[in-house]
Amino acid sequence: MKITTSGRYAIRAMVDLAIHDQNGPVSRNDIAERQEISGDYIAQLFRRLGQHGLIKSVMGPGGGYLLGKAAREITLKEILVAVEGPLGLVACVLPGGEMVCKRSASCVTRRVWIKLTASLEGFLASITLQDLAEQAKQEVAHLGGACSPVLEAFTDSLGGSCSNQMS
Repeated sequence: MKITTSGRYAIRAMVDLAIHDQNGPVSRNDIAERQEISGDYIAQLFRRLGQHGLIKSVMGPGGGYLLGKAAREITLKEILVAVEGPLGLVACVLPGGEMVCKRSASCVTRRVWIKLTASLEGFLASITLQDLAEQAKQEVAHLGGACSPVLEAFTDSLGGSCSNQMS
């Protein structure tokens, strides 16, 4: 399984939303600017995330996006499945995958791929948006204000500043 740009960008946008939505809806353009992702691309991702109940939109003045449930309840697995579809390292372990290969019923390696896919899913299900938001806060605090370009996007609401920009 290869995590696509859509999956990586969806996770970045969701972490941004988890950090910033405590004060109300967050605009797509603000997320796009902080994460350096096209606003149109974020709109596509957010449609899929919304269909899975991971975010909700608020219309009108002051509108934007909010998490669909608490950050501690949203896992990386949920985000990736919403934008990428079912997770699987090889086609035969995906839903309906038994039809892909006539040997699937007796294939010894298929059992390995099933176990490996289950391990990957378990790992991704063990990491929440809250975990990543807290990690970002700790990294900003640990660096004493010096930030990598990745952390710089989050510091405005974390009480840190990137005065000592890292190279």
